[in-house]
Amino acid sequence: MAIFKPFRAYRPLPNFAKAVASRPYDVLSSAEAKTEAAGNPHSFLRVIKPEIELNDDINQYSDEVYQKGAEVFKRFISDGVFKQDDEACFYVYRLTMDSRQQTGLVGCCHFEEYYSGKIKKHELTRTAKEDDRVRHVDSLNANAEPVFFSYRAHDSLEMVITEVISADPKYNFIADDGIQHELWVIGEESLNNKVESFFLEVPALYVADGHHRTAAAARIGKKRKDLNPSHTGDEAYNFFMAVLFSDNQLKIYDYNRVIKDLNGFTALELIGNLNDLFKLLDKSDQPIRPSKKGEFSVYLDKKWYHFTFSDQQRSDDPTKNLDVSYLSEKILEPLFDIIDQRKDERIDFVGGIRGLGELERRVDSGEMAIAFALYPVSMDELLEVADAGKIMPPKSTWFEPKLRSGLFVHELD
Repeated sequence: MAIFKPFRAYRPLPNFAKAVASRPYDVLSSAEAKTEAAGNPHSFLRVIKPEIELNDDINQYSDEVYQKGAEVFKRFISDGVFKQDDEACFYVYRLTMDSRQQTGLVGCCHFEEYYSGKIKKHELTRTAKEDDRVRHVDSLNANAEPVFFSYRAHDSLEMVITEVISADPKYNFIADDGIQHELWVIGEESLNNKVESFFLEVPALYVADGHHRTAAAARIGKKRKDLNPSHTGDEAYNFFMAVLFSDNQLKIYDYNRVIKDLNGFTALELIGNLNDLFKLLDKSDQPIRPSKKGEFSVYLDKKWYHFTFSDQQRSDDPTKNLDVSYLSEKILEPLFDIIDQRKDERIDFVGGIRGLGELERRVDSGEMAIAFALYPVSMDELLEVADAGKIMPPKSTWFEPKLRSGLFVHELD
């Protein structure tokens, strides 16, 4: 049973939607955000990356920064850029990238379900990143950005979505990156009731993207509950904003690795070690992308090597069945002495959306010595790991397209 509630979103007026909508806070540096927001006074980056409103030398974790974000959002409301909907409702949000559509439902989840395990995670979080989002949400008194959840496909929910999107959307624009964004408001009370009741039949929700925002939202809900002697469980702070997509809507891209050195090996020695451990399928001057689970590619000294994990065996632990785990166990740990990928500064991660050319660029520039390209984790693998209560290695999944921020905001009181 998943608790999923409608809410009265603050939304930009349709004529402001494209200008407001921004990329998420965690995919841009402060400098990149400042450049992207330049000349656009309504960019939501001014709320979620508020340091760009202040001097360049400001500490982005100072109280002044969080206060500035709240100040900018209040200004957006007073200037008529944002308006709160009169009634609580769900929303349908569709993204189209390269002709592939993914359509989800926007509403609010209950923080207690994160602690009870009904909202399942597959990544660890870092306290410092959680703290940053806690302070941001507390200062704003609102969830400014939704988290990105999935659930196992439910036919009745799909039927409701199909009915809603038969009408014209409230927003329909193409962002600068070419991704189309459409939003529908579910105004009929009967349909909202159906969505809420159908989710009570959904056994679990899964964090796809936004583990730190989810953890921060849960912490805020718990903190406010503990501070309220009259707590009932229905207060707005118990809920946080999420976009829920059925598992058959989503595509996971590969998440690749680049390493700064060869750990004392020569290139010839390292390829020899890999040849001893795995089956070499091909070698080329041109990029070779792994074509199925169990394959990986290596870029070293301007050559691509295509291998298969020839001795990969099925484990009862779903985490150990992941290619990314096998890479860690058989290559990164024994050959490169990289034990903790979350902390080791010798390794970096490159989202597959950047292409294999980005791996070549990082290595050819001399910044990195070697690159590993992997086959993407599947949604079935992600759900299996989460259901088992296990954690994937860091940076195992890359979802595209990313949700835009600023199209809906959930107030906490």
